[in-house]
Amino acid sequence: MNKKIDKQLKYDLAYLKMAKSWSELSHCTRKKVGAIIVKDDMIISDGYNGTPSGFDNCCEGEDGNTLWYVLHAEANAILKVSKSTNNSKDATLYLTLSPCKDCSKLILQAGIKRVVFSDVYKDTSGVEFLKEAGIDVVQINLI
Repeated sequence: MNKKIDKQLKYDLAYLKMAKSWSELSHCTRKKVGAIIVKDDMIISDGYNGTPSGFDNCCEGEDGNTLWYVLHAEANAILKVSKSTNNSKDATLYLTLSPCKDCSKLILQAGIKRVVFSDVYKDTSGVEFLKEAGIDVVQINLI
């Protein structure tokens, strides 16, 4: 049993590190967040926080606050799956930052069964919502 747990942790860490690398593609200055969706041992989608396609890559306004239309990393990854032949039913979502309450609704509706994240977002209501919905939520700190 321990070998299975060790193997899962090894993969979880590897995918979280990939999400961290992916987050560096974000043009946002305040927070850079990355997401990877894995299903049947394959990466089926990825995303990072940023503006919608066709918009200027600036994520913050003159006041330094995030612009309302900036998409979160998990939303981008889920939307990317919807444009493909894949689906996220029973998939695992790896995030560098725990999901907000709005993205948690998307995660549930997308059929994702497991969420693994490294850092905690200021509002933990999204994580609590996912746990109440029966989704396996795991925090693993990256070093």
